[in-house]
Amino acid sequence: MAKFYSQLTPELMTFIQEQKIFFTATAPTQGRINLSPKGIDTFRCLDPQQVGYLDLTGSGNETAAHLEENGRMTIMFCSFSEKPLILRLYGQGKVIHPRDEEWTQFSARFPSVAGERQIILLTLESLQTSCGFGVPIYDLKQERKILIEWSEKKGEEEIRNYWQENNLYSIDGLPSKLLED
Repeated sequence: MAKFYSQLTPELMTFIQEQKIFFTATAPTQGRINLSPKGIDTFRCLDPQQVGYLDLTGSGNETAAHLEENGRMTIMFCSFSEKPLILRLYGQGKVIHPRDEEWTQFSARFPSVAGERQIILLTLESLQTSCGFGVPIYDLKQERKILIEWSEKKGEEEIRNYWQENNLYSIDGLPSKLLED
């Protein structure tokens, strides 16, 4: 049975910390829905009403563009272990860039990772758990290192050029405001 919460409990925070993958979903008012898997140790429970993750350079920047337009976001965690559970976090997302005053305050909560692009914050409006009985059991073989190695090899200047070419607009043409000052 599904159960709703108004904020994170200590048990739900522990569940989140144990997961090795999470999924983010955003959508513009008009256009494509974006659903992205995320790995690497980048997610943090900041308090019972707010979570965030360090967003790394990717092929696009849909999440930021959608959040700039309307702020709607869902994050899902799904247990792949013996104990099934699905947790969805619903709320309003916000992008924090390295140029923003809030960057120093929030970036201290995350590891420094090559290719870091922005922090995505989610202020929680509601949470829902569901059974997850139909989700298979999987074992983590290992974390992929390709993205971090790619970012380290490129260096800051080449990553900034990559952002200029690939991360300033969503596939539907919405601005991500990644490099606006």
